[in-house]
Amino acid sequence: MNRILKIVGAVAVVNILARLFGFLRDVIIGGQYGTTELAASIINAYTIPNFLYLVIGGAFTTAFISIYHKTEASLTDYIRRTFTTIVVSISIISLLFMVFADSILHWYFQASAGEEYERLKSLYYWMMPSTIMLVLSTWLSGVLNVQGKFHLSSFSVLVYNLSFLIISVGLSFIIGPIGYGVGALLGAACMLFFLVFGVRKVEHMSFKPMLPNAGDQKELWKVALPIMLGGATAQMYILIQRFFTNILDVSTVSAVNNATKMSQFPQAILMTAVTTVIFPLLSKKEGEGDTTSIKALYLRGLRLLYILVMPVSVYFYFQAEPITRMVFERAQWGSASTAITAPLLAIFSMTMFFLAANMYVTRFYYAKGNSMTPVIFSLITVFGVNIAVIQLMIGQYGADAIAWGTVVSAVVNFLLLVAWLQWKYKLKLVDKNMLQFAKIVCLTVGYIAVTWLVSTYVHFDFIWLHVIVTFIITMLGYALLLVLLRFQELQQIVSKVKKKVLKK
Repeated sequence: MNRILKIVGAVAVVNILARLFGFLRDVIIGGQYGTTELAASIINAYTIPNFLYLVIGGAFTTAFISIYHKTEASLTDYIRRTFTTIVVSISIISLLFMVFADSILHWYFQASAGEEYERLKSLYYWMMPSTIMLVLSTWLSGVLNVQGKFHLSSFSVLVYNLSFLIISVGLSFIIGPIGYGVGALLGAACMLFFLVFGVRKVEHMSFKPMLPNAGDQKELWKVALPIMLGGATAQMYILIQRFFTNILDVSTVSAVNNATKMSQFPQAILMTAVTTVIFPLLSKKEGEGDTTSIKALYLRGLRLLYILVMPVSVYFYFQAEPITRMVFERAQWGSASTAITAPLLAIFSMTMFFLAANMYVTRFYYAKGNSMTPVIFSLITVFGVNIAVIQLMIGQYGADAIAWGTVVSAVVNFLLLVAWLQWKYKLKLVDKNMLQFAKIVCLTVGYIAVTWLVSTYVHFDFIWLHVIVTFIITMLGYALLLVLLRFQELQQIVSKVKKKVLKK
């Protein structure tokens, strides 16, 4: 557990920087264009390339790692065949999405002909080819992760977001919004070149194409396709949000996007750090048939994820308006944009743990070779529960209905995943660890009380001071609760620090 915490911490630091640069890009777009049509065009144009990158790249990488420790073929040949499969597949898919661009943009984004449409189309054409490089980069990160080189793969995301930020923002002052399209393409190229350089000395690595006609590639597709479908349904939250926001007022496109990004920023950092480290270990333990270690990883990882994500989620809920003002309110983003975005952030903050936990728990299904059950649950919740809640509430609550749809469906999905995992694979969330579960309940209730008191009685006119002070106070309260309740994770960290101090 100490080793896991050490690696998770290191990966988390790199991910914080990487996500920070990515989030800063959205903040700058908000400052430049507010919640106007220009901002909506940039956001909409990147939606589909980003969707394909996350879904296809994630599916191939997860499948590759799952098979890596099980294949009986030469690992060099397995890597060569997988490389060929990915390059050919994503190139064909990207080309099709460019050929049918007009149909996609007109139908999905409700875009009509004119100057605004031409700008959206131009941004889309610039961004779409980046999908090929991003998917390949995701797989190369998987090659590094499966050999324990977590820091290098995490650093690649930092390279991407930093280069995307610098190039796109710089060009936007010269050529306008199209600069973000050019930046997306060149940023992806920087990330790919960095990873190609990084894997050059990795064991078994080869970029020589090889016909993907072996059994391991059939197995790769067999594992990847359900994961792809599952990933698609999970990412459909964003696509469904874009669809409904384009039906509403144009300002809701940016408001929902930025509220989502703010809630996903801390969640993605912490979830990625935990999952990146634990999944390769899980895959290895599953290959060895070590069920005891798998059960331990399940409980420890999920508990660690909750301890990391919950305090941020609660803080964002109570401080949604000050956070929105601090992050976005400048230049073209005024109080009217904040008034639309802050309530959405408060609602989306409730999804943080559940979306992260769904991604984490799903990895245990993948390790068991069961990628269809999570897909079925995702289909039920994303297309059933999510859309049903939106349709029922949108007439009365507008954009808030979109946020509530995500909350309710994420909670239902989590409950389904945990219940089936317990029934089918005997991975119990609450069993002999009842004391730890009771501690988590006490921790949650206590921290909510602390945060509510702070939000009610602590106020500063200077918004930066308000956010910093209230965050510090609530975190100190949270740390005190962890000490009083004697959580294992905190005790392990303190023990490790003491050992280092004594050595010095």
